[in-house]
Amino acid sequence: MTKTFKTSLFAAAAAIALSANVAQADIKIAVAGPFTGQLASFGEQLKRGAEMAVEHLNAKGGVNGEKVELIYGDDQCDPKQAVSVANNLVNQGVQFVAGHFCSSSSIPASDVYNEEGIPMITPASTNPTLTEKGYDRVYRVCGRDDQQGSVAGAYVAKEYADANIAIIHDKTAYGKGLADEMKKALNAAGKQEAMYEPITAGEKDYSALISKLKQNKVSVVYLGGYHPEGGLIVRQAKEQGLDMQLISGNALNSLEFGSIAGQAGDGTIFIFGPEPRNFPEAQEAVNAFKATGYDPEGYTLYTYATIQAWAQAATEAGSADVDAVASQLHKTRFKTVIGEFAFDAKGDTDGRAYVWYEWKDGNYAER
Repeated sequence: MTKTFKTSLFAAAAAIALSANVAQADIKIAVAGPFTGQLASFGEQLKRGAEMAVEHLNAKGGVNGEKVELIYGDDQCDPKQAVSVANNLVNQGVQFVAGHFCSSSSIPASDVYNEEGIPMITPASTNPTLTEKGYDRVYRVCGRDDQQGSVAGAYVAKEYADANIAIIHDKTAYGKGLADEMKKALNAAGKQEAMYEPITAGEKDYSALISKLKQNKVSVVYLGGYHPEGGLIVRQAKEQGLDMQLISGNALNSLEFGSIAGQAGDGTIFIFGPEPRNFPEAQEAVNAFKATGYDPEGYTLYTYATIQAWAQAATEAGSADVDAVASQLHKTRFKTVIGEFAFDAKGDTDGRAYVWYEWKDGNYAER
């Protein structure tokens, strides 16, 4: 065999291998959130939702005949870490990101994705700033703080008209943003809070805060923040003789709140979208989750829905290319496990409603 012939055979074989690799190439997408750290229970919800959605997609042949590979980015709900995660995901060649969870992570990470042209859909970040920046590849399937804050403020003003109310927040983009929107609506309804107080996320002793609540004769506390602080505050208040009504936003929908608060958490109420586990269109997915021993609480189905929306856009575009998908995301009405929706020009969804939930015996349900 001549050297020239050997070289020709090698080149032909390499070309065939390259062609096969291209044909079998996976589509890389990512899920990003707090998989470790204080808010890891929410990261677990995102991870479970993304994994099941990808499993179901691949079982049906993938997207446009290509299998989907899921990559993970752990941001610990830290803004700097979120930027690092975003850059790492870009370097790995992801074509879509489901995430992040915390608004304080999603907002800086969106700068990276926007610069690289990668579509991002968050299942959970509610701060209005995220979709007010004018980026055309940033979306959310949840509602916004100005929407839920308005509902909460009007409700509290009406239902607790004679009570002394405290508004507290954890100084994060989500917590302070939500507290400020609630305060705006409360004041607009003619009710003035007795206290407006920042707290520090991660603290374990809230005795000083509880003493101040007692001094101001507060009986209703609205928390802009997450479940670990909420659980500790309501439990320690009970232990220190303060009988109060805790009210909060959509970050109390983790069973960890019940574990932290114990019986002191009974009666706590929070606002969130209608329970997607009850939707007819979610039952196949819910049953699949439960078959694995997992109940898809909180943002699990919201994350599943973000990947459904991406997959529908890629299918209708006939390509997972980031430009094709981004264009289609603004044109499609999506059918998902959390219901039907479309994205507006900003990237927010239409038809996001809010209902009240109540904690009892370590679990929560719609009131």
